[in-house]
Amino acid sequence: MKLKDWLAFVVLGTLWGSSFMWIKIAVQEISPVMLVAIRLSFAIITLVGAAVIARQNMPKQRHLWIMLTVFGFFNVCLPYLLISWGQQYIDSAVAAILNSTTPLFAMLIAHRFLDDDRITIPRLIGLIVGFIGIIILISRDLGRSNEYTTSVHLIVLGQLAVLAASLLYAGSAVYARGNLKGLSPIVQGLIPLLGSTALLWALVGISESPVTLPEIPITWISLAWLGILGSGIAFLLYFYLIHSVGPTRTTLVTYVFPLVGIALGVIFLNESLDLRLALGALLVLGSIVVVNSSK
Repeated sequence: MKLKDWLAFVVLGTLWGSSFMWIKIAVQEISPVMLVAIRLSFAIITLVGAAVIARQNMPKQRHLWIMLTVFGFFNVCLPYLLISWGQQYIDSAVAAILNSTTPLFAMLIAHRFLDDDRITIPRLIGLIVGFIGIIILISRDLGRSNEYTTSVHLIVLGQLAVLAASLLYAGSAVYARGNLKGLSPIVQGLIPLLGSTALLWALVGISESPVTLPEIPITWISLAWLGILGSGIAFLLYFYLIHSVGPTRTTLVTYVFPLVGIALGVIFLNESLDLRLALGALLVLGSIVVVNSSK
């Protein structure tokens, strides 16, 4: 990858990886549906601002609006809801492992549908090594299970929900690379958000009665950060990388999430850095270098 691609990759991984901390803060006061609805509203404001600054014209073709709206449902709305629902029944550590299957799914799907993103032995080895590193990174948390009061089948369904979201992310990345060429990252980010945000606000109206907005200032700070940086700016970087380096390499950003979480925990929460975390981090970083260096 070029230097600017590496820079975009690192920034995107940092933004999305640190989002979990802000989500944890915001969800203390509001529901996941309300959180996502407000988050995406901030993202729309950000991308509209970017469109105005860049003097970006929106496409006039009706079929493009329909295609991008449907794309947004599968790339934004449905995965967000699946993960939020699934994490009611499974540990966040388990969810992190399942979410890290995204680049594995992306590699398989891209090999089938894209000519310029094929499976290679070094790339396959790198992805597997990185996935092992992620399991090591969060292995110390896997034993700290919550006391579930739900039935086993709901736990299984929760795991399947997060896996389904990872599959949707991977498929959407491949679809974007193959079908959204020529459209600016602003267009690819903004139009899909419009339909998804409208749908989520409709769900808020249905699921919450009465509808109440958050009152605690830190919640609004979290939502603004998540929307402006974690969604608006992140989507611009994401779609840039999709077309610059391909879906397999771009979705590898999910391997960065545990690294960011560890760094935040060590710096801000005084968490310890033990041998397993160091080993896992080295494996993840090594896999990222291998996959992004191989052709």
